[in-house]
Amino acid sequence: MDDTKFIYQSQRDGYNHLYLFDTRSKQKAQWQETTGGAKYYEPVKVKQLTRGKWLVSSVLGFNEKKKEVVFTACEGLKTGHLSVNVANGKLNRPFETCTESERNGMLSASGNYLIDIYSTVTEPRSIDIVQTQNAKSIRLLTAKSPYEGYQMPSIEVGTLKAADGTTDLHYRLLKPADFDPKKQYPVIVYVYGGPHAQMITGGWQNGARGWDIYMANKGYIMFSVDNRGSSNRGLEFENAVFRHLGIEEGKDQLKGIDYLKTLPYVDGNRIGVHGWSFGGHMTTALLLRYPEVFKVGVAGGPVIDWSYYEIMYGERYMDTPQDNPEGYKEGNLKNLAGALKGHLLIIHDDHDDTCVPQHTFSFMKACVDARTYPDLFIYPGHKHNVSGRDRVHLHEKITRYFEEHL
Repeated sequence: MDDTKFIYQSQRDGYNHLYLFDTRSKQKAQWQETTGGAKYYEPVKVKQLTRGKWLVSSVLGFNEKKKEVVFTACEGLKTGHLSVNVANGKLNRPFETCTESERNGMLSASGNYLIDIYSTVTEPRSIDIVQTQNAKSIRLLTAKSPYEGYQMPSIEVGTLKAADGTTDLHYRLLKPADFDPKKQYPVIVYVYGGPHAQMITGGWQNGARGWDIYMANKGYIMFSVDNRGSSNRGLEFENAVFRHLGIEEGKDQLKGIDYLKTLPYVDGNRIGVHGWSFGGHMTTALLLRYPEVFKVGVAGGPVIDWSYYEIMYGERYMDTPQDNPEGYKEGNLKNLAGALKGHLLIIHDDHDDTCVPQHTFSFMKACVDARTYPDLFIYPGHKHNVSGRDRVHLHEKITRYFEEHL
């Protein structure tokens, strides 16, 4: 491309897509309609290059010879690398050819070669070098499963309806390797729930972590659901939580619990929840808002009061406290401190500069005033999580808490 054109990304039609701005274009301005039915004005000199109920997750580069933008596309559990011609808007292949996977890539300076780095449910990592001209590939790496030779829990994924009754949410469920359908098992919900994160993927183990697998084989059902507000589902899906973080997300998480309670092998009286950062907020909020549902929670580095949180994040999703006082009030978990009934362990790092310790300390003071009794553990010398050898201690601490109280 020359210096009269540039490409930018926008969610203006409801999904993140590519647009070409051409300063010499003679295209007339016109009204367009989003996938949700809303109208928006498409200014002169702008041409939409990609469209559909999927999104562009990253731009890898430009193939000058073919005049194509190369990018990674995503929707739900499906990902793939595609390219679009900037002259005629033609995709090299439809999004529907993408597969369930988790991937990223690197494009050579010439645009002729692509390094495709990906995982699938059964492949922990593969790396191919692909010729963009003809899609021929050479395998550079196929990683072996680190769990080879071990008994593994079963992993199931599916969809359930959100609290709005119409939106499909992806969930992941792990059962112990020695699962007995005649028994009833306690459940641990692992939650994040916030923007810019996706827990259930089409990649390795459907995104399940090593601790999820460990706990499943210790006799727990491990469950996660990507509520409204999480990533890679489009603007309307994300906007459901705007100005009231933690509220709709909690309602969706409860729909996951409703589903679990329909399963004969789930002990509905022994449900716990664990998460960190936004997931720590969700964990604390779920124990406070639904005390009859959740028996145990372990919240790491939780956001307690959104007015204490980073402006660039908090005000992006909540507006300012002055513009949205009700949203900040309903999201302030100090106001719910008296509702705590179950066992809640809050873990915080004393050097946390993302979610500063004042979140936890102010909540502890609210609990003292309300005569409720959460537990607290501090990791000295760590920031917004626990790393290095101390991370082993962290997971032992979390595991012991569930074993003692769930």
